[in-house]
Amino acid sequence: MTGQEIIRFEHVRLGYGRKVVLPDVTFAIRAGEFFGVVGPNGAGKTTLLRAILGTLKPQAGTLSARNAAGSPIRWGYVPQRDAIDSVLPFTALDVVMMGRYHRVGPVRLPGKNDRAAALRSMEHVGVEGLGGRVFRDLSGGQKQRVLIARALASEPDVLVLDEPANGMDLASRVAMLDLIDALHERDRLTVIMVSHQLDDVANLAQQIALVERDFFQVGPLADVLTPANLSALYRVPMHVEHVTGRTVVTVGGRDERR
Repeated sequence: MTGQEIIRFEHVRLGYGRKVVLPDVTFAIRAGEFFGVVGPNGAGKTTLLRAILGTLKPQAGTLSARNAAGSPIRWGYVPQRDAIDSVLPFTALDVVMMGRYHRVGPVRLPGKNDRAAALRSMEHVGVEGLGGRVFRDLSGGQKQRVLIARALASEPDVLVLDEPANGMDLASRVAMLDLIDALHERDRLTVIMVSHQLDDVANLAQQIALVERDFFQVGPLADVLTPANLSALYRVPMHVEHVTGRTVVTVGGRDERR
């Protein structure tokens, strides 16, 4: 169940210098919502994500981000797995402890309460036994769970995931999506997920943004994720079908898929 608006874009223009990436963005995200972001590579998904996180300021328009109590939102950001430097020998617990740094502050070392919070987060996502393992030696699925634990250790208002199942085999991908769904439903977290896998978003999100400079649309999943919209966005015939309770997005004309 969703609550009050916590993020609002009102006629926001996003870009870099003189380059405009997204000229006019208006939408809102409510507390407790699962918000999906999809679009072709280079269409502006990262630009939109940076604006949501507050690392890119709008060129025009207004953008507000406040939690239900009216305070600045605490973000739990889960980057793509290769964003963590694999050369440095961080343990899994070291990586999760990074999620506590903004609560600790610049002049204080993490204490036992911070360590306890990190361990709880690892247990919450099923990697409690990996604390002493070197992060770079973990499997892709284990790394992703550790990064989610790092985000949860910050005690976020909003969990933001950037391509969380990218490059995983089918079993790991399904397990990862089940975990993200559980964090949304069980923990009632607001979730924002960027993915190029349309099926992933179609089976999790309540509201979705189709991101492209001249074709930006936001709305309820059933209204926005349509064959007409997807065909226009990706410039190839697209179909949205429902098979055994799941939404499946396919590419190509019907005769081509026989």
